[in-house]
Amino acid sequence: MTRTLRMAWMRWSVALVCALAGAAQAEVVVRDDRGVTVKLPAPPQRIITLLPSLTESVCALGWCDRLVGTDRHSNWPASVVALPKLGGMDDAQVERIAALRPDVVLAARAARVVDRLESLGLHVVVLEPSSQAETRRVVATLATLLGRPEQGAVLWARIDQQVQRAAARVPVALRGQKVYFEVDAAPYAAGSTSFLGELLTQLGLGNIVPPALGPFPKLNPEFIVKAQPDLVMAVERNLRDMPRRPGWATLKALQTGRTCAFEATRYDMLVRPGPRLGDAAERIADCLQALPAQPPVERRAP
Repeated sequence: MTRTLRMAWMRWSVALVCALAGAAQAEVVVRDDRGVTVKLPAPPQRIITLLPSLTESVCALGWCDRLVGTDRHSNWPASVVALPKLGGMDDAQVERIAALRPDVVLAARAARVVDRLESLGLHVVVLEPSSQAETRRVVATLATLLGRPEQGAVLWARIDQQVQRAAARVPVALRGQKVYFEVDAAPYAAGSTSFLGELLTQLGLGNIVPPALGPFPKLNPEFIVKAQPDLVMAVERNLRDMPRRPGWATLKALQTGRTCAFEATRYDMLVRPGPRLGDAAERIADCLQALPAQPPVERRAP
């Protein structure tokens, strides 16, 4: 065999091996939160997300350009705002979703349209984390689905580093202080077992909500008044209204300004279990650094 033929044979052999390897790796298989195994012939090129945290995770993993539609609440990063908005968990627009010809639809467990979408022959992956461990698993699942499994660990390492930096900035005097973090004025709170409650723990803070009440319990307002949290955190508009709620004016945290009011435009990062958890930790640390280390001493009349 001549040298030219040998070189040609080697090139063809290498190309064949690469092609076979690529074919073997083309199929992606993931297990979703229902325990359902979803198989796709290749990493999806057209993706629809019906939960904001899933939208953010896809983008953080580097595949924003594969999104062809999202739920109405997805607003980060800015590039997703212009995408078709397809409703929410209770009113997703099935016909519009099907018309976009997605390779996969990423949906929450509570989404009412999962069965209908699957009846149309669409691939649906159900992912809805409530804890940090579940959030990490979801990131890893999405990375595998997108054909970049190694990127899941890379993204989570970055989040961990941000949280550690934020924790180092929390004033020592505030460590162990108990927090009431309001996620809804009903009032619903971030419990200690939620991804947000776990974030507070990582920052060295306590929580007025015991683990037994679950991740995001609806609380009796009297429970909060009796608990007398050391710190209160909420979106700005809710925090402003708190003193007008029956009995809440007696909360010392409100009286002494030991509160964190988050503007609505940045509040989303705090209540979504996704790639901005590190940013949320930094935002909380910013607020804590600006608070007085100790509340004013109450003076009693002689």
